Amino acid sequence: MLLHLDASARRASFSRKLSGVYADTWRAAHPQAGYVYRDLAARPVPHIGEAWTELCDHILEHEITDIARYREAARTPDRRQAWAVVEPLLDEVVAAEVILIGTPMYNYSIPSALKAWLDQITFPGMSLEGRRFVVTSARGGAYGPGTPREPYDHQERYLRDFFKGHFRVEDVTFIHAELVNARLDPALAHLRDRHEESLAAALKEAAR
Repeated sequence: MLLHLDASARRASFSRKLSGVYADTWRAAHPQAGYVYRDLAARPVPHIGEAWTELCDHILEHEITDIARYREAARTPDRRQAWAVVEPLLDEVVAAEVILIGTPMYNYSIPSALKAWLDQITFPGMSLEGRRFVVTSARGGAYGPGTPREPYDHQERYLRDFFKGHFRVEDVTFIHAELVNARLDPALAHLRDRHEESLAAALKEAAR
């Protein structure tokens, strides 16, 4: 199954366009496989609350490593309410072979809508080994290796570290369209050609 998430606040965004191209290509290649789509901006996942932390504490204290047993932590009304939010999100992730995330870079990092989703589905000691993450992103500037703003990239670095550190997943692909602000910002107008090249390359990679 392909789990497809979009996190951009813009309806017509480049991260959404790239994730859509990837999803269309993947579905054409796997016509019998399942497909689930979530728009994290249009239908935000709630932020975690105290009851979620109690779920987390129970799982940690009782050393529960089997995701199917997490529901055992929902022992009070508040915890059951928190679990009602977590369960469908976690079920989708567990069922997926590929998790596709379309996300912009906001303020050097990821949108809060995506962070809320990550928080809800992440528990101590859990593993998503055997799954693949694909991230299609749009960034206003250039943050690739060797660029002056490379140290400010807390989008790819954060997600790559998160998937490896929490989920034990190293099969992660990033597809970036950079210098998107060159389309609007007069100060970046001279970089418009570089943006177009980056976008074309990203679309080609997503389709491949």
